[in-house]
Amino acid sequence: MSDHNRGMDLTCLPGTQAPRVTIVGAGNVGSTLGQRIVEKNIADVVLLDIQAGRPQGLALDLMEARGVEHHDRTIIGTADYADTQNSDIIVITAGIPRKPGMSRDDLLKVNAQIITDVTRQAIAQSPNAILMVVTNPLDVMTYLAWQASGLSPERVIGMAGVLDAARFETFIALELKVSIANVHAMVLGGHGDLMVPLPRYSTVSGIPITELMDEETIQQLVDRTRNGGAEIVGLMQAGSAYFAPASSASLMVESILFNRSRILPAAAYLDGQYGLSDIFLGVPTCLSRQGVTRVLELDLSAEDYQALQTSAQAVRQNIATTKTLLTA
Repeated sequence: MSDHNRGMDLTCLPGTQAPRVTIVGAGNVGSTLGQRIVEKNIADVVLLDIQAGRPQGLALDLMEARGVEHHDRTIIGTADYADTQNSDIIVITAGIPRKPGMSRDDLLKVNAQIITDVTRQAIAQSPNAILMVVTNPLDVMTYLAWQASGLSPERVIGMAGVLDAARFETFIALELKVSIANVHAMVLGGHGDLMVPLPRYSTVSGIPITELMDEETIQQLVDRTRNGGAEIVGLMQAGSAYFAPASSASLMVESILFNRSRILPAAAYLDGQYGLSDIFLGVPTCLSRQGVTRVLELDLSAEDYQALQTSAQAVRQNIATTKTLLTA
């Protein structure tokens, strides 16, 4: 055969190994997070779930979308932790979601056992991974995952603050009728009714919202932020939020894998910061390839400082309750 009739050689030189993210739990949050990660070309994904066929079916469906989305990331579904080996990040979304009338704390007992079991199995396959927890009640589950994993605390992170801040930002933008791109918010504390939105550190093009809205309006937005998840649960009746949580976790994964050192609110281990120790709580963090490289201490008003202590105390009580439940 003449040279011009020979098939074109499409062999490519081998490149660097793509980063790998394992998502434990193929429910709405986990599957949507997997979609976010591959379609943003952040990493390859392993989607793990105990429900037979579900993770495999979701993975195949997402892979078949590559021809439309034009990315070359891979996503596999499995029920075998061996398939998750050498993951760079493990994201735990496994657990039961909230139902109408349930608080995040109502989930305590059942999700505590799930988190402990899946963390041990996942870290055994990827001992060098960074661990991110999404399961509620978030701050307590992050603490349990840290203890079960044996990892240094800076390599364990809870996803909450990014979501809470995103909700606050959305409500601010809607109230002021401005682009969300101009709005930046900060929310501290536990991921629940006692979270601490900070109006003084929440801005529109650098202008604190305290200069743009009256105190009553701000309080309404703060209250709606604190009840943001419950509002969605009440509307859906048979489910809870997953689009915004998945987007929030995706942003954190991206900051870590791309070593962007973004300042993002997240549940991090505190060792004296804000007068708190031996607890995971929502604070401003710097997220990079090493995990949490820094916790920023903001200058809080006396009222906000006390609100943060109250939030921390509620988390501590739930940690103590959980430890009792797990050893009973």
